[in-house]
Amino acid sequence: MGVRWHKLHPSGKACRGGQLHHRAEQADGKRYGDYEMDLIVDQFGHAILTIVERSTNMLFMTKLPHGKKSEPLAMQVRRLLLPYKEHIKTITTDNGPEFAAHKLITKHLGAVVYFADPYSSWQKGAIENTNKLIRQYIPTKQANFDDYTDKKIAMIQKKINSRPSQKLNFETPKKEFYKRIL
Repeated sequence: MGVRWHKLHPSGKACRGGQLHHRAEQADGKRYGDYEMDLIVDQFGHAILTIVERSTNMLFMTKLPHGKKSEPLAMQVRRLLLPYKEHIKTITTDNGPEFAAHKLITKHLGAVVYFADPYSSWQKGAIENTNKLIRQYIPTKQANFDDYTDKKIAMIQKKINSRPSQKLNFETPKKEFYKRIL
C-alpha cells in the first residue's frame, strides 16, 4: 500500500489553512522514474534546488539565481531533468510556495507532481537523506551559497553520485541511473 500524497489543485491554489487537496496514491520508492525534490536554503535566503531519483539515489542540483521564486525554480527543474523526460513518472515535494509553479513542470516534463503531507518529511525520505549528504560539503547554517560556484556545486553532485551505496549493492547512483536509461 502506497503512502498518501497531496496533489496540488489544478488552479494552482492551496485550500484553506494552506492545506492542499486532491490526494493521490504514490509509488513505494522502488520503481525507477519517481523523483523527489527540495531546497537547501542558507541564512541569507539563497537556495540550492536538489532533486533525487528514488530507486537509484541519483542527485541533480543547482543554485537558484532567483532564490525561492516558483517560476524560475520550475524552469531549473525543466533544465535539469529534460534530458530524462521519457523516464520520469512522478516528482514529489513539500508544500512550500516555491513549488507552486508545478504546472510548468508537468507541462515540460509530463510528470505528475505530488506534495507530501505537511510536517511529514519521512514521505520524501530519499531527498532528505541526500540533503544530509550535501550538508557534509555545504554546512547551511554557516554557508553563504554565493561563495559556491556552479563548478563547485557540480563537483559536490559528482562526488555524491560516485559514492557506492549499500542500497545499490555497492554500486554508485550514477552507474545504476544510467544503466536504466541505456
